[in-house]
Amino acid sequence: MRILVTGSAGHLGEALMRVLAGSEHQAIGVDVLPSPFTQQVGSIADRTFVRDCMRGVHAVLHAATLHKPHVVTHCRQDFVDTNITGTLNLLEEAVAAQVQAFVFTSTTSTFGRALVPPAGDPAAWITEAVVPVPKNIYGASKVAAEDLCELVHRDHGLPCIVLRTSRFFPEDDDDADARSAFHGDNLKVSEYLYRRVDIEDVVDAHLLAIQKARQIGFARYIVSATTPFTPSDLAELRRDAAAVVRRHVPDCDAEYARRGWAMVPTIDRVYVNERARRELEWRPRHDFAALIERLRAGGDFRSPLARAVGAKGYHRQATFPYTR
Repeated sequence: MRILVTGSAGHLGEALMRVLAGSEHQAIGVDVLPSPFTQQVGSIADRTFVRDCMRGVHAVLHAATLHKPHVVTHCRQDFVDTNITGTLNLLEEAVAAQVQAFVFTSTTSTFGRALVPPAGDPAAWITEAVVPVPKNIYGASKVAAEDLCELVHRDHGLPCIVLRTSRFFPEDDDDADARSAFHGDNLKVSEYLYRRVDIEDVVDAHLLAIQKARQIGFARYIVSATTPFTPSDLAELRRDAAAVVRRHVPDCDAEYARRGWAMVPTIDRVYVNERARRELEWRPRHDFAALIERLRAGGDFRSPLARAVGAKGYHRQATFPYTR
C-alpha cells in the first residue's frame, strides 16, 4: 500500500514515517520543511502540489497542521490556509485519486471551553459525545477540518477517520504556572492519568484507522492514554486528585517521593478512549500505571519511538518553550 503522510518533518509525521519504513507499505512524506523523512517539499495549501503528491496513493495520514503554539506567531488566515484549505485540498484530491482511506489527525483542543467545568463542579468526563466549544483559531480550524472530512465522506463516500489526539509533544508546558510548579517529566507523567498519550500509541491508532476506515466509513475518536479513573471519581478529582490517584495506583506515592515529584492537586477533565479501544481495537500500552512500573525499574517513561523522535519545537525563532 502506498501511504501519503503529511507533516512528515513534525513529531507525529516523523514517527509515522519511522514505523512505516519497517513495514510492507511504501510511505511518501510531505512537508513544507525538508527532513530525512520528507520526499515531497511543498504546502498542502497548494492544490497542484497536493494533486501531484496524491498520484498512486492508497491511503492518507494527514498529520500536517499549524498547532496551538502557532497562535502567538501566525495570523488566523494562516490557520485557515493550512488547517482548513489544506485539508480540503487533500480530501478532494483523495476522492479524485480513489484513495481507500483518509485519516485526519485532530486534537482534544477542539473541545476548548467544554474542558473546564465551573468552579465547584466535578471534573469533565470527555467522550466523543461532548460538543466542542473552540476557544482559539487553532481549535476552530481543526473542528472545521473535521467537519470537512465528514462532509466529503457523506458526499463522495471517502472513508474518513478523525483521531482527536491528546498531548504527546516532549516540550515543556506552554503554561508558565505549570512550568514553575512542576518539573517537566513530573508533569508529563501525571498527565498520563487524564490528558496525555505516548506517540507510539498514537501511531498504532493511525495504522489501525487505515485498516478499519472502509468498514467504519466515518467516525471521530479520542486518542489518549487509558485513564484509571471512573465517573464516580470526578467530584473528588477537583478537590484532591492525589487521594484518587493513590486509590487506583498506590505504587505511585513511593516513586514520586523518591524523585521529589508531586501530584497535580486538581484535575479538571478526563479524556476517555473507550470508543477507540472498542471500535478500532486499539490497545494503548503506555498508561500511568505502566509508566510507574517502568520508572521503578530504572527505565525511561517514554517509549523508544518517543525517544527517537525527540523534541522538535514549533518556532524558528527562540520563543520558549517552543523553539525549532
